[in-house]
Amino acid sequence: MTDLERKALLPAGLRDILPPEAAFEAEICETLAAGFGSHGYDRVKPPLVEFEDSLMSGAGAAVSAATFRLMDPVSQRMMGVRADMTTQVARIALTRLTDMPRPLRLSYTGEVLRIRGTQLRPERQFAQVGAELIGAESAEADIEIIAIAVASLHDIGVPHLSVDLTIPPLVPALMEAMSLGDDEYRALRDALDRKDVGAVRKHGDAQVEALCSLMDGTGPANAALEVLSGLSLPDAAAKELDRLRVVVEGLGRRMPDLDITVDPVENRGFEYHTGVGFTFFSRGERGEIGGGGRYIATLNGADVGNDNGEAATGFTLYVDNIMRVLPSPPARLRLYVPPGEPLGNIDELRKDGWVTVAGLDAAVDASVEARRMKCSHVWLSGCAEPLEQG
Repeated sequence: MTDLERKALLPAGLRDILPPEAAFEAEICETLAAGFGSHGYDRVKPPLVEFEDSLMSGAGAAVSAATFRLMDPVSQRMMGVRADMTTQVARIALTRLTDMPRPLRLSYTGEVLRIRGTQLRPERQFAQVGAELIGAESAEADIEIIAIAVASLHDIGVPHLSVDLTIPPLVPALMEAMSLGDDEYRALRDALDRKDVGAVRKHGDAQVEALCSLMDGTGPANAALEVLSGLSLPDAAAKELDRLRVVVEGLGRRMPDLDITVDPVENRGFEYHTGVGFTFFSRGERGEIGGGGRYIATLNGADVGNDNGEAATGFTLYVDNIMRVLPSPPARLRLYVPPGEPLGNIDELRKDGWVTVAGLDAAVDASVEARRMKCSHVWLSGCAEPLEQG
């Protein structure tokens, strides 16, 4: 390996994003953020690095194992590089924006960094775009946040979009009534995550039939709800199921063409969620393109706002995965402008979407230089002349 190659080498999971991909990513982020803003979600911009204790409180605990840590040489306190932006937005809502009326609607864009990637996403640094609805407990808030995400993804052209709904508190509500040791609890939870009916029957105790019926209720939303409606559940679990039904019905009225599925036992990735959770998929992309759900916004691990903290729901979209399901944007018309040429209406061309490249050397052949600079046109005698192909 040469010295130049060594200097170009980056750590695993990190990469340079080059033209035109970098511009395409920025355009997606800004278009999505503008869409959220049109629904009343005001934009915030938290810092890349925060003190560890605030960054990893509340929802941040779910990604603490993925968070880079470093010592701040100024304060001599431990800091963390954000691995997710949800907890930062919650902190802003509970500190800087306490006087703002609730429900509070906030949105954000930014880069996150994680200690390691996953099989489906090896990247350790990637862009997030999202929105949080803080201070609203109703199912209508869940419907709004999902519908806005779906509408924004449709607006940028994401094809074959579907949403998978889950109820993270449902299984724990059933398992609370069971006398399980720690090892038995983990074995049952693992069996449910793997959809292993045999293992669930082995560890399911008195709730075995209900748990197996929950697994049978995985699939298209209407069919799943029909299966689940026949279950006899404890009050807490039945309440969560009723909320799911309201969300499905509300989304069906608001977006009748949306493909909605239900997985009532899914928990992976929803560890801190306290109500309806959701994941967005696009056919052709193996991993999810976004997700979110209901949680309690807290500060420094303490309850804030009322006895249970502030109710919140929100979503995060993963721009790298979104880019893989979108067609590449069409190349913009690119105009080479030789030095000394009268500029005329070039400003108008830029307003119409043209890219102009100013020449710096009057001695070169304008057409040759235009081709070298990857231009499609050259500015001659006050007109944009197309270059001959060849």
